[in-house]
Amino acid sequence: MEGFTPWTLFVDIGIISLLLLIGKWMRVKISWIQKLFIPPSLLAGFIGLAFGPFGFNILPLSSQTGTYAGILIAFIFGALPLTSQKSNGNTHEIGRMWVYSQAGMLLQWAFGGLLGLLILNQIWPLSAAFGITMPSGFCGGHGTAAAIGQAFGQLGFDEILTLAMTAATFGIVASVILGLIFVKWATKKKQTTYLADYSALPDELRTGLLPKEKRESMGESTCSSISIDSLSFNLAIVCAIALGGYGVSKLAAHFMPGFELPVFSCAFVVGIIIKKLLDKTRASESICPQTVGHISGSMTDYLVAFGIASIKISVVIEYIVPLAILLLSGLVVTFIYVAVMAKKLMKECWFEKAIFTWGWFTGTMAMGIALLRVVDPKMKSRCLDSYALAYLFVAPVEIALITFAPVAFTNGYGLLFSGICLVSGLSVIAVAYFKKWFL
Repeated sequence: MEGFTPWTLFVDIGIISLLLLIGKWMRVKISWIQKLFIPPSLLAGFIGLAFGPFGFNILPLSSQTGTYAGILIAFIFGALPLTSQKSNGNTHEIGRMWVYSQAGMLLQWAFGGLLGLLILNQIWPLSAAFGITMPSGFCGGHGTAAAIGQAFGQLGFDEILTLAMTAATFGIVASVILGLIFVKWATKKKQTTYLADYSALPDELRTGLLPKEKRESMGESTCSSISIDSLSFNLAIVCAIALGGYGVSKLAAHFMPGFELPVFSCAFVVGIIIKKLLDKTRASESICPQTVGHISGSMTDYLVAFGIASIKISVVIEYIVPLAILLLSGLVVTFIYVAVMAKKLMKECWFEKAIFTWGWFTGTMAMGIALLRVVDPKMKSRCLDSYALAYLFVAPVEIALITFAPVAFTNGYGLLFSGICLVSGLSVIAVAYFKKWFL
């Protein structure tokens, strides 16, 4: 980190901010980008990658862009508990969505781990953790890729960050392009509930700009600006939680040398504790979940841009053949799971829920929502309602996977870890069978 100063951070953030604006301008003005629904953060990342230190080296980005992604994920996970909803609604619908989401996640991790260990590692001299770069990038997106990469980096496996970020980037592009192909097919086959004609999509979905009559408030002002701005108040809480997670991680490392808990995992736990304390004292009424959600979303945009810009092209080229096999195989298996299980588990609006989880399982939650809005612009399927409640039970498992995967694979327990994921995923499906949730 020689020569790194606060002004270096200032320049890095300024450049990525400028690239985000350029990406947004491209989304508004270029028709083929609109048709593919490519988010500005992805465009910003590609520009940063092409002209940054790992490309043509024209933009004066520092070598710490990958580190920023690891820090930003702590804020994002720390904010999650503050935006969670309380469980209510149709128990069976939530249960079906939980089975569908949880089993899909576990089986994707199992497939990646087993494919890497039992096949790819037998052909090429790869890291034991090579296979799990696919699920960490696909199902987790750039956030999980950053978390996994940071954890492995602390253990001396720096290439995992680049591979996971590459998987996440490939996943987003594939989720959008293939997702839109699936939508066109579904409208022709009359499988969509609310969208009759793909060409009738509103302009705001293509450009990403909302007309005045469709704009919504970003949140409530819970504090008087004479004391502290409401945005500052909510941001301060998120930052305090992230700092608490960092402190817990360092405290654990102090008492257990050689074992360092991921900061994002600790931030998530700290966030849960803080949320419960705030609920007990009713102080949580001063927190605006919408504002916190926008703070988290903003940090996600920067994380994606920084994450892609930090991809080391030389590492990708070195592993290009096994990486291509891993990612394409993961794409095929994910498609089969989504296509089969959505019809088996979803009683109503099966395609809407399938296209949402396709976007999530291969790209990010944001891409899942974007694809869902294409087929269900008014959110009548209530897919997100069921998912938000089901995710309360999915999130702890996801945190556990990301937390313990680096420990397991670097200590020779990768096969056991993947086997546990496989058995757990099949067990979740068995729950649906015994509950008679299959249609």
